[in-house]
Amino acid sequence: MDQMWHGDHWFLLKQLVIKDFRVRYRNMSLGIIWSLANPLIMLVMYTFVFTYVFTNKIPNFAVFLMCGIVPFNFFSTAWMIGTTSLLDNAGLVKRLAIPREIVPIAAVLSNCLHLFIQILLLLAITLAFGVHPNKYWFWLPLIWTLEIVFACGVVLASSAMNVYIRDIRYVVESSCVILFWLVPIFYPFSAIPERFKSLYQYNPVAALVMAMREIIIEAHAPSSVLLIKLAAVACVSLGLGLAVFRQLQRRFYDYL
Repeated sequence: MDQMWHGDHWFLLKQLVIKDFRVRYRNMSLGIIWSLANPLIMLVMYTFVFTYVFTNKIPNFAVFLMCGIVPFNFFSTAWMIGTTSLLDNAGLVKRLAIPREIVPIAAVLSNCLHLFIQILLLLAITLAFGVHPNKYWFWLPLIWTLEIVFACGVVLASSAMNVYIRDIRYVVESSCVILFWLVPIFYPFSAIPERFKSLYQYNPVAALVMAMREIIIEAHAPSSVLLIKLAAVACVSLGLGLAVFRQLQRRFYDYL
């Protein structure tokens, strides 16, 4: 079902984003505060462990950590929630004649609302630790847009496969555990062996972390090689994700 998106579809996308955002914190007493609490708890624990247990010499370590925590949290959460989005909205997918890719894309975009809150927290911590704004902060919207494009591509593929193979959600959860260690969250890019550095830059989450540190901490534009690799992987991911989704969606009705 390849349909062109029109005004009603964009309205539906907006409503799904809002619905997912509200449902996530429904019946929770602290509500949206959890968007701030989760990265803060991780920040405090990692700062304690890698400052007082495993000593490090990384300057502005709290800011360094947040530049890793925020991108990883966004991608892992969007990937896991997006993977189950078609099953969670099976009634909507089966009853309405809509472009079905709206559903997983809405799952990613709903996490962008949490992301916006966490980026504000990151910038507040940056200022609190004496790291001043610089003109290269204008690169942040571009690199985050590329990351969101990449996430949409991955989620389109995994959500479609999860309709047929329900174990995919557990594969995604395990992959996020592996990804945690493959993203330089609490260690610098310089610690990576030379033979793996080029390969690391093809990991869009790792590339985003490194680009954010270059912009916020080192106060210079992200390297052109890093940007090219991030853009290339994001575009390829979206193209492949759409191709997989549109191939598999033909029999969604039989499996949902």
